[in-house]
Amino acid sequence: MRVPRNRQNNGSPLSSPGIKTFSGEGEISLGKSINLAEIGRKKVELDFEGGDLTSDAGALFLREVERQTGIIKAIAGSIRDKRDQRYVKQELETLIKQRVIQIGCGYEDANDCNALRHDPSIKIAAGREPISGDALASQPTMSRFENALSRKDLVRIGYAFANHFIASYQEEPAIVVLDFDDTEDAVHGAQQLSLFNGYYGGYCYEPLHVYEGLSGRLITTILRPGKRTSSREVVAILSRLVPLLRSAWKETIIFFRGDSHFSAPETLKWLEDNGILYAIGQAKNSVLKRSSQEILMEARQVYNTAHCKVRLFDSFEYQADSWDKPRQIIVKAEITERGENLRFVVTNIQNEQPQQTYDIIYCARGNMENNIKDHKLFLKSDRTSCNSFEANQFRLFLHSVAYILIHALRENLLKGTEFSTATFATIRQRVLKIGALVRELKTKIKVHLPSSYPLKPLLERIGDIFTILRLSVNTA
Repeated sequence: MRVPRNRQNNGSPLSSPGIKTFSGEGEISLGKSINLAEIGRKKVELDFEGGDLTSDAGALFLREVERQTGIIKAIAGSIRDKRDQRYVKQELETLIKQRVIQIGCGYEDANDCNALRHDPSIKIAAGREPISGDALASQPTMSRFENALSRKDLVRIGYAFANHFIASYQEEPAIVVLDFDDTEDAVHGAQQLSLFNGYYGGYCYEPLHVYEGLSGRLITTILRPGKRTSSREVVAILSRLVPLLRSAWKETIIFFRGDSHFSAPETLKWLEDNGILYAIGQAKNSVLKRSSQEILMEARQVYNTAHCKVRLFDSFEYQADSWDKPRQIIVKAEITERGENLRFVVTNIQNEQPQQTYDIIYCARGNMENNIKDHKLFLKSDRTSCNSFEANQFRLFLHSVAYILIHALRENLLKGTEFSTATFATIRQRVLKIGALVRELKTKIKVHLPSSYPLKPLLERIGDIFTILRLSVNTA
């Protein structure tokens, strides 16, 4: 409950003598109890005297996942620590662990560090003893850290993401699908390089997300000014990413997918010159519409006869004025009760069945919308509120690490369960947000979960998998 600094108790039913005003440090000070409705003749009181309790016991699973992936260690190793080590109390790796675990558990703002720096579960996940260990970083310390990184640090972190993606495969994959898409990141201040975007109707960034289309694994996220991604930017990213993939995987087929604004002549030429297969949306124009009249007329005849949804496909050669040569276009002519819908895709796939290329190959990129939703909506990766562009890029990277951890949890540990396709929000609510009592003994740390927790078999299964993974590492 937020109580104004100088407002007096007005005697309303929600007022309580135990609730005080803001303290001098800007934090709410609460009394011993909060009175709620009675049960029978017994009073119901809430207080904050439970001791060493946590509401995020599932953070310990994220710690175990991170130990298997090593992504945070790789990122910490990419940063040049310029702090005077005589006064350092928070190591880089610990700072990143604290921030990433908090994001994964639903605390996306650096301000949350003040309250959570003593949380026993967050402390364990960051590698510290829950009771006797030093407190984690405060908000000022975390904010200074986020604003201290240079562009060279960020470039090295970008390569760390790509190398981690490669290392996530135990053997060379037959095919890797590079899904590119950008999304709006609205800003509400004077952030560097934020621009007004007429499509979104406000000032924003437009970060680029790159995922592997078959698995949903994140490859990288790149913060950008609030405008459409240019072909120059796409080629610059591909010219760094593709050589990394090919140096690790000699036989892997690399496939590129993107929406229509990625269909630029420079991008198409680069993909072809480097042996990359692609299926990219193509914007409509009068020439494409004229070339599709025959298949559209056929669709109209079928619809007028059957009076139900009709989808027909065709392919033809087309060369835009800016293209250096003709390329294959796949057209979908769809008619429903809502009207006619023509869609075009440019591709270098040789397939005599255009519907298969459109439905199975191109349209599968729609799953990327779910990946971005997990990243942006459920992990709140649009919290780019720093003034510095570099600091906001680093924040985007931190949220990307949280995505990698929860995605790995879902992909590897929740496979075959009811949560194998769940959103990150559901996984957080059911698997991470667990109340627990934490006890630190002389020789062990015990985390007591609720006896009535309904997903006990699932957690036991996850624990067994982690035990097997640790044993395999020790015996390797």
